[in-house]
Amino acid sequence: MFIPVVPESEATGVLADFYRRHRGSWGFLPDYAQAFSTHPEVAAAWDQLNLAVRDGLERRLYEIATIAAARALRSSYCTAAHTKFLRDVCGDAQAARDITEQPDGSRLSDRDREAYEFAGRIATDAAAVEQRDIDRLHEAGLNDGEIAGIVFTAASRSFFTRVLDGLGARLDAETAGQFSAEELASIVVGRGVAED
Repeated sequence: MFIPVVPESEATGVLADFYRRHRGSWGFLPDYAQAFSTHPEVAAAWDQLNLAVRDGLERRLYEIATIAAARALRSSYCTAAHTKFLRDVCGDAQAARDITEQPDGSRLSDRDREAYEFAGRIATDAAAVEQRDIDRLHEAGLNDGEIAGIVFTAASRSFFTRVLDGLGARLDAETAGQFSAEELASIVVGRGVAED
């Protein structure tokens, strides 16, 4: 990390709760959690926003959109974490493999590919989105709630990835170890893996 962080042993109050929740989810304290240590109120607000966005969209679609946004934003951390979630939580190893092997999303179904491409566009140039883009998503079978959810997903991912990369968080070795060398080479799209 580029700035001093509050270690887990010294965390109190809201920050201690944030650390505890994230350790419980991962089995270790992820590097990203410490990026929020100087502003625990932001950590708590992020948790609320992230859960609201995630729970407002079917989980598999959320993960596909998140991976697209993370790749577009060059976030190795989020690309790895959400590829793992797509594979392990959603049980879709095929889609995770398809994206890892073809990062442009070309192997995905039409509906998933449209969602994936749209999320990447929102992450990189939302001002370029036009009505025809929304019409195309409708034609692919996405409804208005899903389209808005993809926008929320990509927009919130922009915040999170900028925090992590701006403060120097690195992909945890524990998460990186969940992938083969070939998969990891595709997943590391920005900062590298933290040293053990």
